[in-house]
Amino acid sequence: MTAPAPSGRGRPGAADPGRPAAGGPSAAARAPAGSRALAGEAGEQVPAGTDRPEGRPAADGPGTGTPAADTPRPEVPGAPGAGGDEPDELARAAERYLQHLAVERGLSANTLAAYRRDLRRYAEHLRARTDPPVTAPRAVTTGHVRAFLRALHEGTAEHPPLSTRSAARVLVAVRGAHRFWVLEGLTRTDPAAAVAPPTPGMRLPKAVRVDEVEALLAASGTETPQQLRDRALLEVLYSTGARISEAIALDVDDLSRAVRRGGEETGLPFVRLFGKGGKERMVPLGSWAVRAVDDWLVRGRPALAARGRGTPALFLNARGGRISRQTAWTAVKDAAERAGLGERITPHTLRHSFATHLLEGGADLRVVQELLGHASVSTTQVYTLVTVESLREVYAAAHPRAR
Repeated sequence: MTAPAPSGRGRPGAADPGRPAAGGPSAAARAPAGSRALAGEAGEQVPAGTDRPEGRPAADGPGTGTPAADTPRPEVPGAPGAGGDEPDELARAAERYLQHLAVERGLSANTLAAYRRDLRRYAEHLRARTDPPVTAPRAVTTGHVRAFLRALHEGTAEHPPLSTRSAARVLVAVRGAHRFWVLEGLTRTDPAAAVAPPTPGMRLPKAVRVDEVEALLAASGTETPQQLRDRALLEVLYSTGARISEAIALDVDDLSRAVRRGGEETGLPFVRLFGKGGKERMVPLGSWAVRAVDDWLVRGRPALAARGRGTPALFLNARGGRISRQTAWTAVKDAAERAGLGERITPHTLRHSFATHLLEGGADLRVVQELLGHASVSTTQVYTLVTVESLREVYAAAHPRAR
């Protein structure tokens, strides 16, 4: 592995057409007052446990996203290029909000795509299921927003019913848009403010035992370049707790050797990860992962890199380009099947297991929060419930007077 070097992949400090250069006026300073008022928030807080699109995308498949510097203009309901007619006032307002999220907030392509889908569905509902059709933000009432929330739960001919968690995520996008439209002067009132997102029940993260993780990692072969890549990918996911989007976005330069003093290592090597909102964090890389990555870099990656165009990506596909989410998911699922773990294992299972095993081993909650890249420690606290449940099971099975 090589030492980190400057890279221009839409990283902080790299040239980015959507962001100001270092030392220049910020985008927020150039934005209208309403946009500056929203700087620092992406709409509102998502209910705890609600899934969000992950991380800084950098994949080679369609729909997997591109780095922030290459993020295309967001596509909105009815906007030119979205397959609709000439955009009405509601579509133009949605476009304006998405542009704010892309430029002022710097949200990832995956997150923008989620907001785009949610606002498209909202606009379709207001046009098709209200009488008269609503085509402007100022015409929306609280009753319209409540009816949309009911439609999310009930489903339509075009859309299946959503779970409480998914409906809450959609409503977050709608509430953020309405709040932005008020600040921008597109409407005087915020009809969505009185409609609270439904509260989902607590969903505990699904972790697996240490021996099951070891079986999963051992199930990856080491004979072909693809097998070496998959083994290195799985080791990195479990060793760092990285999200799948963070792992596939890794470049070779994101790996660093431990600081050496007098020829001796003074600590573990680190890997640089870019999480949600492009936030950078450094996470230690365990010795097993280091060996797997070294094997991949020496014995596997050169063969696949020769088929491509010299991408700096760490994990390559069969064509020599950066692997996609689908390829990474397939690697995990195939290894799980070979290990006899069935459908229980996903890339995020390794992230959950990483956090759970650290806490069970005595790690401090704040340290785990930093390693996972959580903005709030309350998000990390859900893992403490998992470890308490594990302690309860052990106690019930082992204590002679527990039952």
